[in-house]
Amino acid sequence: MTRETDIGLHSANASNRKVEDMKQRLDIIEKADPTLVISIHQNSYHEEYVHGAQVFYYSTSTVGKSLAEILQERLVLDVDPENHRAARENNSYYLLKKTAAPIVIAECGFLSNIREAEKLNTDIYQEKMAWSMHMGIMQYINSQN
Repeated sequence: MTRETDIGLHSANASNRKVEDMKQRLDIIEKADPTLVISIHQNSYHEEYVHGAQVFYYSTSTVGKSLAEILQERLVLDVDPENHRAARENNSYYLLKKTAAPIVIAECGFLSNIREAEKLNTDIYQEKMAWSMHMGIMQYINSQN
């Protein structure tokens, strides 16, 4: 866990809060030396109709791609069968570029979509998302043995 509150990991006088926050997250991750990393986020878009969880990986990471595809499949299967999104590569996300451990970014849904935001704010939906990711991680680990 890099943070447990909705407060960024930057100092109050940081000239670029986002950059400092990302560097702090990276430092926490690197010190933990994890087997894999899942960075969990909520998405937003300027059009309200856009919805659905999506998992991103760095294009040159075969491990990240495999993990992202498994997690994406689990999220669709366990949480939202109407979600037609696929795991996608992204080379612009700082953590995907800079983290040494296999990493994916899981966007759990769109806060800009009112129906999805309502679900994302319920304990039951959050537990379904967490369980689905847990099962995806276990599936990924088992596929490596």
